[in-house]
Amino acid sequence: MHIFNRVKFDTPESVELEFTLAGIGNRAYALMIDYLILAATFVVYLLVWASIFGQLIDFGNRIVGAEVALWLTAIAFLLAFFIYAGYFVFFETLWQGQTPGKRIAKIRVVRDDGRLVGLQQASLRALLRPVDEFLFLGAFLIMFSRKEKRLGDLAGGTIVIQAQTTNKSAGFTVSEQAKSLHARLLEIADLSQLLPDDFAIVREYLLRRSSMTPKARALLSLKLAQQLQAIINLETLPDDVTADAFLEAVYLAYQQPEF
Repeated sequence: MHIFNRVKFDTPESVELEFTLAGIGNRAYALMIDYLILAATFVVYLLVWASIFGQLIDFGNRIVGAEVALWLTAIAFLLAFFIYAGYFVFFETLWQGQTPGKRIAKIRVVRDDGRLVGLQQASLRALLRPVDEFLFLGAFLIMFSRKEKRLGDLAGGTIVIQAQTTNKSAGFTVSEQAKSLHARLLEIADLSQLLPDDFAIVREYLLRRSSMTPKARALLSLKLAQQLQAIINLETLPDDVTADAFLEAVYLAYQQPEF
């Protein structure tokens, strides 16, 4: 396993995105937090089940005989596995590849092409997690595979990367026009529609625009601005705002604490 192993994606906008793989340390830290949450959940589950289990057995014995205890035990295990797997499926699907543990560890699951995971990928990862954890098979695969994939990642076509940090120094100059516009965007645009991948594309363009030819820069900035304008439900822009200034303003607005 390479330290700070990185992967690259080419977006449809011809912007190359580079991400750092999460690494086994960050993944273990996230899993530990998730398991603490699951442990608390199972304590509540067992207490609730124990409070009704005795009554169900007594009732079942009177109706269908002693075999009801075996059936109720099987049901208890099935529900426990549903809670276990459902925890990861629920959060990774709705939280854009993150569970509470992954969010604290600042890592996320994405597809092999950089897109967000869906229900299918999250389900495959969750269902194969017990296999990965048997004799630490998943840890072994993560340490010795080039893209640090466990069995669930191989089946689901996913990788785990470090989440993009928005407080990192930008490395480019932001215009005064963008600084005044970004405050307005918070009021007139729906920035909640922006995904981390959208922000990453904007950031990569702003970092690399100085190396582009004027024509390529103008075309790409206009294309990105039009796409972002549609995403955040912004009907029109002020006439004096350039595409570059708009992208800079989106970059600044996305990082606001309230967002």
